[in-house]
Amino acid sequence: MTVFRLSTLGFIALSTFALLAFAAGTAASATAEAAPAEDLHKLCRQVKNDDTVRPYSHALYAGTVKAFKKLFPDAKSAPEESQLQTEANYRCMNGKVLTCFIGANLPCAKINAERNNPGASDYCKTAKNGDTPPMAATGHDALYAYTCRDGKAVVSGTVWALDKRGFATKLWTEVPQR
Repeated sequence: MTVFRLSTLGFIALSTFALLAFAAGTAASATAEAAPAEDLHKLCRQVKNDDTVRPYSHALYAGTVKAFKKLFPDAKSAPEESQLQTEANYRCMNGKVLTCFIGANLPCAKINAERNNPGASDYCKTAKNGDTPPMAATGHDALYAYTCRDGKAVVSGTVWALDKRGFATKLWTEVPQR
């Protein structure tokens, strides 16, 4: 019976310790994740390059609107807050905050640089020679364009120019700090 009591006490002590350690780790993690939204410019200066694509932060509103105008100079007006919340994303490159705006055919993720594209291959199995697989088949994040030849997908060019981190250059621009 004594062994059972010690085991039970040991289990309770160990469980309590584990719970406290988990809570401390979770709080530290939450703080680390919340910090970049507060000062993403500072984080990017520290880490230089971080390919994590982060969601919109109101703290970066003014700079995000300026970046939007740079990427879309023909836009008639600045985007509304609700539009930024669904479309704007951030990442760090060369110590700077960059933004991208998700839209039709505008992938903010790293571009898929695989030459072998299963979607293009499947499309070309039944397509005519010279057909071009649509982005719905290849994926909007595909680096390469394809042409169908003899039931196979053949690389015919590139869709995107990539930066050193593997993202589409023309979709990302710097968020000015002020």
